Amino acid sequence: MASKSAPPRPVPRLYLATPAVDDPAPLRASLPSMLAAADVAAVLLRLKETDHRGMIACAKALAPSVQEAGAALLIDGHAELVARSGADGAHLTGIAALEDALPSLKPDRIAGVGGLATRHDSMTAGERGADYVLFGEPDASGRRPSQEAVIERLGWWAELFEPPCVAFAASLDEAQAFAAAGADFVLVSDFIWADSRGAATAIAQAQDAIRQGYEAARLAAAADAQSRP
Repeated sequence: MASKSAPPRPVPRLYLATPAVDDPAPLRASLPSMLAAADVAAVLLRLKETDHRGMIACAKALAPSVQEAGAALLIDGHAELVARSGADGAHLTGIAALEDALPSLKPDRIAGVGGLATRHDSMTAGERGADYVLFGEPDASGRRPSQEAVIERLGWWAELFEPPCVAFAASLDEAQAFAAAGADFVLVSDFIWADSRGAATAIAQAQDAIRQGYEAARLAAAADAQSRP
């Protein structure tokens, strides 16, 4: 994999994960305002577990709202539903799930992967052809790495590897810190939907936090470069 040493990286973009969805109507009504409020690159659709026909219908109902806004729709797991639902790809958890899904997704659809506990797992995912790697998300029991551990992993990946890295942020402070650390995308979820001001306001504020983190890191890097002999 090639080094990322060349031009300055762009401002990280938002990646929005939905709550578990079974009835698409409320989300379909709110998505246009949310996606207009910030630069959202992709939406991760978490489907409530039901029969395949129902999950496909749910994804089909939401795909146009996402794609017409210029974002990609990814399904959390269930790579087998992607082609039939009109989604743009899938997010998988772990190397085995990624390898199982790649034949049905490549070359035309996105295959992202999380659940990467070690640096070796991360490098293996990149070598297998993952379109992005995700760091910092909760495991099956809800446990997450520390903010410091996520920052360390992001900085390591961003410096050395070409595939984009995504950081799972559970708060505005984390979104800002992870943008500064080298994330290409910041995945936001529960705190967006729980905001009493509304999800569109919350996602706009998340974008502001990301930009602030990015600008702070850019200025720090420029100051460091100027201080060198």
